[in-house]
Amino acid sequence: MPRTPEVAPPDRPAGPPARRPFRGAAASGAQRLVQVLLGLIWLADGALQLQPSMFHRGFVTGVLLPSAQGNPTPVAGSITAMAYFLEPHIAAWDALFAATQLAIGAGLLVRRTVRPALVASFAWSLLVWWFGEGLGGLLTGTASPLTGAPGAVLLYVFVGFLAWPRPAQSEGPGGATTTDLLGGRWARVGWAALWVGGAALLMQPANLAGDALSSALRAAASGQPGWYASLLSHAAKALAPYGVPLTIAVAVEMALVGIGVALGWRMTTLLGVASVLALLIWVFPEGLGGVLTGSGTDPNTGPLLALAALGWYRSRPATQVCPAQAPTAVGVAA
Repeated sequence: MPRTPEVAPPDRPAGPPARRPFRGAAASGAQRLVQVLLGLIWLADGALQLQPSMFHRGFVTGVLLPSAQGNPTPVAGSITAMAYFLEPHIAAWDALFAATQLAIGAGLLVRRTVRPALVASFAWSLLVWWFGEGLGGLLTGTASPLTGAPGAVLLYVFVGFLAWPRPAQSEGPGGATTTDLLGGRWARVGWAALWVGGAALLMQPANLAGDALSSALRAAASGQPGWYASLLSHAAKALAPYGVPLTIAVAVEMALVGIGVALGWRMTTLLGVASVLALLIWVFPEGLGGVLTGSGTDPNTGPLLALAALGWYRSRPATQVCPAQAPTAVGVAA
């Protein structure tokens, strides 16, 4: 008698192994964590804007006008004009600035207002990046990621894109997709531009000067509490002989992080390296963004770089090929 054809059991469908999302719930939780942490940083910005020094002319002369230095004339002129426009009523303007940042932060802490809060943060960040940070100093020839380039508020935009609460798309032939506003390809481009661009900035002649690193550390010590100023001063003295090789080493590391993560090489390891490097930058040459000096306006780029690493980890493609389950052949012999 002829053999019956092989069939798959009902509970084990035949066909190629299915691709199923396996990080859906974790991705949602991590996305929410990024939103909350970003909201807390915005709240910290608003609180810093309420410091007494911000309600006086010192905010204009110590924060706004210095951001014009070294920029091309059109940029410097626009910043100077804005500073003098705000000066007569700086207390009222500063209160408005603080309220805006506090509102953005509060909006990010409430799920249903995350999107409008992010939209507001994008617009506000670009205004502050121009008039408050002088485009992060990118046009001055002296910008360094060790001291805040490309500008903290520009990183708020990038992290905001990664935190955008767009539901995960339905799975297609290529597997599940990323859930951030940029999408996988543009998120990779943004990440690479951030880190490789930082490496390129470090290779500018001004940053390869023998005393550039030690000067940054001494500048970060200005106005700090005694114990912290002493730590930064000792670090400046200890690292002075190694400024150039250390700067080149950091540039190479940043380029590796940018290219490696964008191409998917050892993602977890490189994102961990990025977070540690961000922490070291924040504690030493950035001086915690000056938040302990009474005149800092934001925590600077260190926390945002670490948060970008978390946001990138959350937004990477989240698919897993389920193990193949070979159908069991059932045959009936004659």
